[in-house]
Amino acid sequence: MIEVKQLHKTFGKLTVLDGLDLSIKSGGIFAVLGPNGSGKTTLIKCILGMVIPQKGEIIYDGEEIIGKSDYRNKINYMPQIANFPANLSVIELIEMVKNLRPKEARETELISLFGLEPHLDKKLGNLSGGTKQKVNIVLAFMFDSNLIILDEPTTGLDPIALISLKELIQKAKNEGKTILVTTHIMSLVDDIADEIVFLLDGKIYFKGSVPQLKEQTGEAQLEHAIANLLRKQNV
Repeated sequence: MIEVKQLHKTFGKLTVLDGLDLSIKSGGIFAVLGPNGSGKTTLIKCILGMVIPQKGEIIYDGEEIIGKSDYRNKINYMPQIANFPANLSVIELIEMVKNLRPKEARETELISLFGLEPHLDKKLGNLSGGTKQKVNIVLAFMFDSNLIILDEPTTGLDPIALISLKELIQKAKNEGKTILVTTHIMSLVDDIADEIVFLLDGKIYFKGSVPQLKEQTGEAQLEHAIANLLRKQNV
């Protein structure tokens, strides 16, 4: 599904991705982990074409995608921060996104799942952070795409909404889709991830399943296993 080869990205003198190689197969849930500044969001934005690397290749579904844009119509993306136009209502935003992306949408069931019916006519600028995040989830899941990228999707969610999000992700996996998620919530990773990609200083220091990481580090809890990886790198 995704092949990243020798990806380099710098911002001024700061190296964010340092010859990164990564292979993500089709189907499954892949958690991209790492401390702040490790390169997680930059990697995602390179895949989405929002950041252009200085060197390397990114191949999606057999096609080199750097410098191209049409392939993005086949990807669902949920950004970490939902910067919505404050003057639009929730329903106006949903309709605008549907007009921009002429694919069949299933927003009605998602609106119901996250209890957004009372908020549809409210201006986005008047919503709480958690409600905006629910709108963000609706936009990310309402189109049928084989690749779904979620950048810190749990921010501001209440426990019930978090359970609904987990169910959505699992349903997408069961439909054969590939889900790429970044998160600091290790309980979410433990519950849903088929594979972990651990980034540090723009390089991959671990790629494998949660049980494999726990076995490698000798830790029973994922938080401790991640901390063990960090200690070994003297972070």
